[in-house]
Amino acid sequence: MGDVWSWLLFFFIIIGIIVMVVFQLMCLADLEFDYINPYDSASRINNVILPEFITHGVLSILFLVTGHWVMAFLSIPYLYYNVRLYTQREHLVDVTEIFNMLNWEKKKRLFKLGYLGLFLFMSLFWLIYSTLEDDDHFV
Repeated sequence: MGDVWSWLLFFFIIIGIIVMVVFQLMCLADLEFDYINPYDSASRINNVILPEFITHGVLSILFLVTGHWVMAFLSIPYLYYNVRLYTQREHLVDVTEIFNMLNWEKKKRLFKLGYLGLFLFMSLFWLIYSTLEDDDHFV
């Protein structure tokens, strides 16, 4: 039963990361359609970037601690990308360059969203599989 609870926790953590990435995309879309000024957009995006990185790092560590090696292995590229951005100090959106980098920033986040969608699908699959596997033990 513990495996079901861990997959349920993973599922909700991934949902939280997806919400943060979608929020960043919404801020970029608002900026593109001139509903918000560049300073507000950049500050809103920058406020959720570090929590996104930390949450994904915690998720990767939880995959390792619980022994879900395939998911831990699949989370390495995304984790490496986040660590590389952070160490090179390219993780924050620059207010002065946000209009020039708008399409690139949107593409990065759409790629992240696709990657996280795959993670969400896989965690949902393993959640259902674990639930059915636990159900077989009670019959």
